[in-house]
Amino acid sequence: MRKNLTRIGIILIAVLALYYGSTHRSLTSNVVGSTQAKTKNILIVGSTALQPLAERAGSEYEKINKETSITVQGGGSGAGLTQVQAGSVQIGSSDIFAEQQSSIQAAKLSDHRVAVVGIAPVTNKDVTIKNLSMDQLRKIFTGEVKNWRDLGGPDLAITVVNRSSGSGTRTVFEKSVLAGQTALHAQEQDSNGTVQKIVASAPGSISYLSFGYITGANLNTISIDHVKPTQSNVETNKWKIWGYEHMYTHGKAEGETAKFIKYFQSKKIQSGIVKKLGYIPLAGMQVTKNSQGKVSGK
Repeated sequence: MRKNLTRIGIILIAVLALYYGSTHRSLTSNVVGSTQAKTKNILIVGSTALQPLAERAGSEYEKINKETSITVQGGGSGAGLTQVQAGSVQIGSSDIFAEQQSSIQAAKLSDHRVAVVGIAPVTNKDVTIKNLSMDQLRKIFTGEVKNWRDLGGPDLAITVVNRSSGSGTRTVFEKSVLAGQTALHAQEQDSNGTVQKIVASAPGSISYLSFGYITGANLNTISIDHVKPTQSNVETNKWKIWGYEHMYTHGKAEGETAKFIKYFQSKKIQSGIVKKLGYIPLAGMQVTKNSQGKVSGK
């Protein structure tokens, strides 16, 4: 009799435990679901070239979507792609296609192009050269030419400032300029903003910046083969050094993230702050470029 009562007691405890556990999980799930429904935070990490534009677009979006908070951080395209693949951010911003990053499973990400960025070589103001051939530019960044005197400029040693290996801007520049050759070992910087400050203050220095960062009297912008780095020249591919600004999501963009990306691609933003900040609207492009760098169109 006692054994039977013991068995019944054990069964009763087990049933109650299962019921409580199920109820607790259901309540917890409801709380989490409710929190997620109310949370409209979007974290964007990656490209420093896109960062100023993403910040402005985010600020404009927050004005008309009061419950949404958008945070934009740099770190480079590599970091953006890695973090969005891991699911730790809503958006990974990048200057390159995910297919160009060997550690990224591009098929698991969705690509949303939001602008085009032009990239141009810049020097310190003491370098009086205004034009270089593509071959000359290549020789500078591979270390074959070491003094501006050899290119018709002042007798100044050439100081190359490069971007870090995770930089999408560097990938776009080297794919467009180096023709498969290896860049010389030089100081490396993580962001457009840091490069801008260094080149502006270091005599004889040269690097490259996205168009939106080319400001200030201490910078000298270089034409290539007598083609100037302008929006109209990028749109027709006369200016060869350009790429897309991508926003990647892990799988299909959903919820507030999808709404924000759609807003970013809207005519209001494309014809407004995209142009104002020195980027190039998608609608104006007369050519397209794929992940292998092949250009199609005009």
